[in-house]
Amino acid sequence: MSSRPVTLLSLVPAVFLPALTFETGMGALAPVLALSGRALGASVGAAGLVLALLGVGQILGDVPAGALAARLGDRKAMLVAAGVAALTLCGCAFARTVWELALAVTATGATNAVFILARQSYLTEVIPIGLRARALSTLGGMSRVGAFVGPFIGAAVLRDRPVHDIYWLALAFTAVTAGVLLFVPDVADPSSAHARGDRKPVSVRTVVRDHRRVFLTLGMAVLLVGSVRATRQTVLPLWAEHLGQNASTTSVVFGIAGLIDMLTFYPSGQVMDRLGRLWIAIPSMLVLGLTQALLPLTHGLVSLTVVAMLMGFGNGIGSGILMTLGADVAPPETRTQFLGVWRLCADSGSAGGPLVVSAAASLGSLAAGIVAMGAVGIVAAGALMRWVPRYSEFATTGTRNRRSTVAAVSLPQTPAPRPGPGAPEPADRVEES
Repeated sequence: MSSRPVTLLSLVPAVFLPALTFETGMGALAPVLALSGRALGASVGAAGLVLALLGVGQILGDVPAGALAARLGDRKAMLVAAGVAALTLCGCAFARTVWELALAVTATGATNAVFILARQSYLTEVIPIGLRARALSTLGGMSRVGAFVGPFIGAAVLRDRPVHDIYWLALAFTAVTAGVLLFVPDVADPSSAHARGDRKPVSVRTVVRDHRRVFLTLGMAVLLVGSVRATRQTVLPLWAEHLGQNASTTSVVFGIAGLIDMLTFYPSGQVMDRLGRLWIAIPSMLVLGLTQALLPLTHGLVSLTVVAMLMGFGNGIGSGILMTLGADVAPPETRTQFLGVWRLCADSGSAGGPLVVSAAASLGSLAAGIVAMGAVGIVAAGALMRWVPRYSEFATTGTRNRRSTVAAVSLPQTPAPRPGPGAPEPADRVEES
């Protein structure tokens, strides 16, 4: 670890800036993918599938991303991801058939998985545990800022221009990201990166076998959380359409919810660092679950907007919670491979939740699907309460330090003086002042 003090401010140029630029490019891309498919002659259903393939690609890339980052190191893995993303974005821009576009979009999603995993793994290693939740919440916040700002930049660029020009915009942001990675040094001591490179490679299969109890318990909770969080992006526009709102009004409601989401990521990190993970994880799931269950009770624009804002708040305060929990339980010697499987759990839930709602809507009961996912949010809160590990954290208030304990049940593991597989790393001991 770096001999210099690592602060959130010191992480801005090397960590948060490239994350912001990369996610802004992806944020500009997402709303236009379906339209790009339509421009190539795709049906409405096929165009929607093109958009979904961005998430599918991320799921397919999660486990290989962990193996790649473990083998090459975090920064080299991100540079490789940026280079491949440049090629896949060119493939999107030059696609002449829907299938060519679909393959290029899937590959682009896989590069996104590498980028996110590498930054998460890096932050987990270099940041003091007292700042871990704030750092990872801020990293998650960069995705939210990019998803909020990117569409506006894309809209400005595409004014009176063909839709495929959005890929050149995303390519420009990817190039800026690569430039930052090349010329801005990380805050970590180079010797720590060398030490990571000297570790004997461990297969992902071995990591899954050694930590299967974690993945079958807390990993299932993570899958539920991912499904509830992703579903809100599906149910809002679908229910707005059900209420007869036009596309422009729906976009405004979605944008307001996104703004609330974006503004709450840093305070949530402070709470997690000072009071514990469950003080954010449980309220986030309860708010998301209850507001989704309430959504079918809305009958006009005002009530829809209020519920959408509450959903944005519930999602926003949970910014970085899955990355933070993953960092807490990841074994240091196989961290990147473990986090790759961890992200697979979360991204699989993100893909599965909207499918449940879509299936319910196709059977003629959109409201039932929405309420069912609201119930999943409550179940996810209970699963987190049951399986988030108990450990002591040191929080600093002013110049005094105090210990707060995460009130949760430990993961099943064999008691030992040192943490076993799946146990969180011991907190850095902060000397009393």
